[in-house]
Amino acid sequence: MSVGFFGIQFGWGLQMANMSAIFEHLGAQAHQIPILWLAAPLTGLLVQPIIGHMSDNTWNFLGRRRPYFLVGAILSAIALIFMPTSSSLWMAAGLLWILDTSVNISMEPFRAFVGDLLPENQRTRGFAMQSLFIGLGAVVASVFPWFLNHVFDVSSVGIDGQAIPLTVKFSFYIGAAVFLGTVLWTVLTTEEYPPQDIENFNNQNKGGILQGIKDIWDAFRDMPETMVQLSWVQWFTWMGMYCIFLYFPPAVARNIFGAVDQDSLLYSEGIEWAGLCIAAYNAVCFGFSFILPQIAKSTNRQIAHSFCLICGAVGLFSLVTIDNQYLLFLPMIGIGIAWSSILSMPYAMLVGCLPPDRTGIYMGIFNFFIVLPQITVSLGFGWVMRNLLNNDRLSAVIIGGVFFLMAAALTQRVQPASTMLESPKQPVTQADITST
Repeated sequence: MSVGFFGIQFGWGLQMANMSAIFEHLGAQAHQIPILWLAAPLTGLLVQPIIGHMSDNTWNFLGRRRPYFLVGAILSAIALIFMPTSSSLWMAAGLLWILDTSVNISMEPFRAFVGDLLPENQRTRGFAMQSLFIGLGAVVASVFPWFLNHVFDVSSVGIDGQAIPLTVKFSFYIGAAVFLGTVLWTVLTTEEYPPQDIENFNNQNKGGILQGIKDIWDAFRDMPETMVQLSWVQWFTWMGMYCIFLYFPPAVARNIFGAVDQDSLLYSEGIEWAGLCIAAYNAVCFGFSFILPQIAKSTNRQIAHSFCLICGAVGLFSLVTIDNQYLLFLPMIGIGIAWSSILSMPYAMLVGCLPPDRTGIYMGIFNFFIVLPQITVSLGFGWVMRNLLNNDRLSAVIIGGVFFLMAAALTQRVQPASTMLESPKQPVTQADITST
């Protein structure tokens, strides 16, 4: 079931580690990077609730969720192939819109897939397995340009007038094959089970897209209280993560390695090293995913999540003291611990209050509180970079730690869903979920 998520995360990992550098290679300034990344959160905001609703109400020869896995994978593979051939900044930005839309088509139904197929006593293991594949995919993708350069001697600078290095190009081509191949594995080897009354199911789901929008709005209005409380946690968490996504690789290249020219070998070496650091925190996420359930069991989910976010904040704050590339791996421990919890614990806290027949819709709505803060940063942080931070990329990353601390404090206000079972607006779900 989870192999496809490895491919999806491989695609995401390539994007997170290399997209800001691609924009800088094509001439973007630091304050322009947030708005160029707007595609990522905005397509999530628009696509995921609609795809979630559609997958709740689909049944054909491929099943319920698998048609969306497959279509999204095909489109994503095409976008990954064309992305590193971009000849202009706006071409790359346009391809990012296509890529993010396609990835969201594949990714959103995966969130409800575990809840559809696994019995109650296997869902915690399902969470851990998805986090494991997310971490593994991100590790491999992040390290891939460095691996191609140092093992296969592929050039890490542009040649023949091309701004984007060959290591990045080959990584994206291989990523396209991995994305499509792993999703195909899940589609071909995992069986879904049809509704018991397929005729009634089809009759109930003939309202089309307008009915879908109405259903999404109705579900949004009736959000369980636990979900409302978690929305604030997600808001500040993802403002922090987005600062890392946007600026960590160029911050390593410029602030740690000292590169001043994005077309220099030193800049490419810094971006590759940032990829190793991203791989390191994802490796920590991979390993910590086995420990996190025990921490939550011995305390509770709120305490465990707050602790992990504080670890991430400490890791980000410590970057200001580091001027050695090897010491960069130490803060990655805290960031990896936070990332492991971000990928699983909010969803584990949410699970008890979602109606089983609307899991896809609510997973899409919960994604609002991941993408809306990113949209806020995309629209407003360019001004902050230019007017307050003097385009210092490392300062932008460290501000992410402040957002993590705010999210950690808000986590302590979340009431477990099990304490609200009396309310008619919070039906107990039989479905579980995983993360992006």
